[in-house]
Amino acid sequence: MASLRDMALTIEERTKGKFYWVLIEAFEDDGSEVLHYRRVRSAATPQESYSSALALGAAALRRLAQARPPADPPQP
Repeated sequence: MASLRDMALTIEERTKGKFYWVLIEAFEDDGSEVLHYRRVRSAATPQESYSSALALGAAALRRLAQARPPADPPQP
């Protein structure tokens, strides 16, 4: 899994009024300058508002960050 700085939170409205948070992770594809993303985790149940899904997704991202060991510092 990539470092946490390569992760993002997005919100999907899969059906009208049903919002899901989704954690995504960037990965490189053949040295391209374009970032590609894959799903890491997502909500199992929808929220009724974008803001509720966003708050729950941010909490999930914080939990993930706290559970991971710190990344090694970059080498010169």
